[in-house]
Amino acid sequence: MLHLYRKKAFDLKTGSFLVFCFICLAQSALAQPRDLNLYDHDTKPYYFGITLAASMTRFQTQLHSRFLQDDSVHVAEPGNAPGFGLGLLATARVSDRFQLRFNPQLLFTSRTLLYTLKYPDQDGDTKVEKTVESVTVSFPFQIKLQSDRIGNFRVYMMTGVKGDIDLASNASARRAEDLVKIKKYDYGFELGLGFNFFFEQFILSPEIKISNGIPNIHARDPSLIFSSVFDKIQSRMIVFSIHIEG
Repeated sequence: MLHLYRKKAFDLKTGSFLVFCFICLAQSALAQPRDLNLYDHDTKPYYFGITLAASMTRFQTQLHSRFLQDDSVHVAEPGNAPGFGLGLLATARVSDRFQLRFNPQLLFTSRTLLYTLKYPDQDGDTKVEKTVESVTVSFPFQIKLQSDRIGNFRVYMMTGVKGDIDLASNASARRAEDLVKIKKYDYGFELGLGFNFFFEQFILSPEIKISNGIPNIHARDPSLIFSSVFDKIQSRMIVFSIHIEG
C-alpha cells in the first residue's frame, strides 16, 4: 500500500510539474504578441527537428482458455513501466492547416507482467513480476492539423500509423523457461495533441499521444508457465514528447 501511495504521489507531482511548465510556456509565448518570432516559418515547404520522449508502456492482454485449467498461476495481469526515446523529425507543408510528418525514433522501454502463483516458487514467493525489455525502432507517419497562429503560440492535433521493429525481441530464444516471448514486428495507430511555442531561433513543441499496437505480438509457447496463460498480447503506450524544430 505504501508503494502504491508513493507511486500515485509521484504521478501527481509529475503531472503538476508538466502543467506548470505548459502554463509558463504559454504565458511567455503570448506575453508579447507584437514580437512575432520566426514570422516566415509557415511559408517553408519543409523543415526538420529532433525529438526527446518519455513514455508509459504496458501490455494489453487476453488470457488463454488454459488459464482456467492451470494449477500453477492464480492471477496474471499487465503492469505499467516507464521508457524513453530519441528521434528525428521531418515535416512537410501541405496547406495552411495540414502538414505531413515522419518521426523515426529509437525507444527504450520495459513492460511488466504480474503473476500470483497458487503455490510458492523455489524462493518462497507467490508474487512474481516478469519484465520484458525492448529496444524498438519506430517509424511513425502522421498527418498534423494545426490551428491559426496566436502570436508565438499554436495548437495542433495529429494522427497516423506506425511500424515497429523490436531489436531485443526474444521470440527465437531457446532457453526461455521464465520468459514471455514477444514477436519482433508490430504496427498500429497514433493519436495526439501538441503545442507550438515559437522562439527566436527554434520552435519548442510539447506533445502527448496514444500509440497502440494492433496485432498480437505474443509468440505463445504452451510449454512455458508464464507464457501459456496468455493468448493475446498487444502493445499500449502513452508518450510525452518534446520536439525542437527549426
